Amino acid sequence: MDGMAVEGMHTMSESIAPAVPSTPPTPPVSLQALLAREDLALRQIAGPAGPGTVIHWAHTSEMADPYPYLLGGELLLTAGVHIPEAAGCDGGAPGRADSTPGDYFDGYVARIVAAGGAALGFGVAPVHDTVPRALVAACERHGLPLLEVPPQTTFSGVARAVWQLMAQARLAELRRVTEAQQSLASAAARPDPVPSVLRQLAQRLTGHAALYGPDGTEIASAGREPAAGVRQALTGLAEVVRPGGAGSHPAGTPTPTSATDALGGTHLAAYALGSGGGFVLGVAAPRREPGDHTIASVASVLLSLLTGEHHSGTGAARSSAFVRLLLGARPQEVAPLLGEGSWVVVHARPEAQLPDAVAASALGAALGSPLVDLAHDVVRVLVPGGREPEPQTGWTLGVSAAVAPRGWPEADTQAARALARARATRTPLVRHGARPGLEDLVPRADAEAHARTLLAPLAGRPALIDTLRNWIALHGSWDRTAVALDVHRNTVRQRIARCAALLDADLDDPDVRMELWFALRHG
Repeated sequence: MDGMAVEGMHTMSESIAPAVPSTPPTPPVSLQALLAREDLALRQIAGPAGPGTVIHWAHTSEMADPYPYLLGGELLLTAGVHIPEAAGCDGGAPGRADSTPGDYFDGYVARIVAAGGAALGFGVAPVHDTVPRALVAACERHGLPLLEVPPQTTFSGVARAVWQLMAQARLAELRRVTEAQQSLASAAARPDPVPSVLRQLAQRLTGHAALYGPDGTEIASAGREPAAGVRQALTGLAEVVRPGGAGSHPAGTPTPTSATDALGGTHLAAYALGSGGGFVLGVAAPRREPGDHTIASVASVLLSLLTGEHHSGTGAARSSAFVRLLLGARPQEVAPLLGEGSWVVVHARPEAQLPDAVAASALGAALGSPLVDLAHDVVRVLVPGGREPEPQTGWTLGVSAAVAPRGWPEADTQAARALARARATRTPLVRHGARPGLEDLVPRADAEAHARTLLAPLAGRPALIDTLRNWIALHGSWDRTAVALDVHRNTVRQRIARCAALLDADLDDPDVRMELWFALRHG
């Protein structure tokens, strides 16, 4: 077969596999599910046939030693082009008079098993009419499942089927995780949130969920009652992740935030809650399904919120401040409840998509403040003045000057303008440049009266005022103003032309622009 080209046969291309993680991002496929595909007509003729064999991907190779090209978990497909003529006739390896018929195949299969291959698929015709008996025997000896691929089934068809099954499994996993997230969030909004979250988690994992307090005692649980040994093992695992717990880990190493174990057929997992109070979530389930870790992680985040600052003095003071504001108190009256000193307002917008609640909370945590407001397309964060906001990956930020509580509304406006400028100039972070200037020589009341008079023709037209402000701030750039306002550049041109007509002013005159800018800053 050396140098032979076969038209229409199974794909026999070989390429060096790229360096990818050993664990693929998609769930594995059961070999039984692949065999159940009637369109492939695959038949297992050797090796173990239990449900435990799974495939992570399909790979075609005609190399006599495929070991260097395997990552583990493959269904290796071959048409037998690499098989020497003597071995193909169930003889021994060429050049060795003392070789036995199975020598070649035994070494070939052993190398596949050593590389972590999950199964071998052998295509019959046109190179071989049947699967060599010695190959069947070698697969039986080494415990490697061997599939017969009929002539009408192409290797690309087998690979496509593997990926289709992976996609179906991934979709089912995502659907399960999404439904679990929704049910857990609903449970957290119930009057008894902690027991409700534990019950929902235990139901989703078909197991047992327990919450351990800072002293290591179980304070709440739900789901199937575990055996005594399982309960004891889960309590011990919780100690491994609890800060200051009795779990054993090398001195000087940080305490892990999660840990897993198994006892018999029961899978155990423990998660340290991020509230920092020493609470731990423990889970025991009869089996471990794809998505279980994600579902348990969502539950741990919710429980962190429920057991965290809402039960601390900080959370209580914040709630008190919000209630007082709703009942009519002024910001400067409730500000001491939130902390002393100055404050900075940050307006942020993600670069790729609209923000969601999770992203907004994560941004607040990164900036060091839980005071977060999620709007349609902008996240606002009230940050203590002592914490200087820094650029955040994936976000565009506008930062106000540090102000006292009575200046919060003005700082909010500053942050909004800084964000618009940051987006227009494609800068990750822009800070409001509040420094003494000529405008400080004019009494504020006089400046505001002048601004109202000058901008009176634009009164009641916020879109025109906002467009004019951004256009002047961006030095008359149509494109950058359009980016800052999320409108078309022609819309900017039309609005500026309308402003010029209503104001009866030449907006190309720098003196006019300067006076209008002064008015816009005080209007």
